[in-house]
Amino acid sequence: MDFKIYSKENNKIESEDKDTIVSFLHKHLEEYGDEKSAIEKAIDYSNSEEDGKGGFVLSGSVGDELVGAVVVNETGMSEYIPENILVYIAVDPEKRGNGYGEMLMRKTVDTANGDVALHVEKENPAIRLYEKIGFTNPYLEMRYKK
Repeated sequence: MDFKIYSKENNKIESEDKDTIVSFLHKHLEEYGDEKSAIEKAIDYSNSEEDGKGGFVLSGSVGDELVGAVVVNETGMSEYIPENILVYIAVDPEKRGNGYGEMLMRKTVDTANGDVALHVEKENPAIRLYEKIGFTNPYLEMRYKK
């Protein structure tokens, strides 16, 4: 798999690549995804020049075909919250089972500066992959929605 990393420091994402990744994630996140506008906001945050923002977008391709993508946002809260949150990760369902998800996760962890947190639905089968990489679940997240 060939990787491409987009960040404010390295290869800032261009409009065409951003549109491709937004569409890819929107389609392949399936029931665990968000609207395209939310995905675009996360990508914009990851490539933002503003103080306190940043992160990266990682794409994985085989030949000319995009098979997976990741969006990581920096939290700006090191020492008390992980420095990064993995906002989105998806692999083309037709390509799953070939190790691409694991390759994307390992590259993500290697690329991130600091710890990485992610949120996953308890019924999402990707939990096994995250645990294999070394993610643990020491906390119960609770939310109050207004």
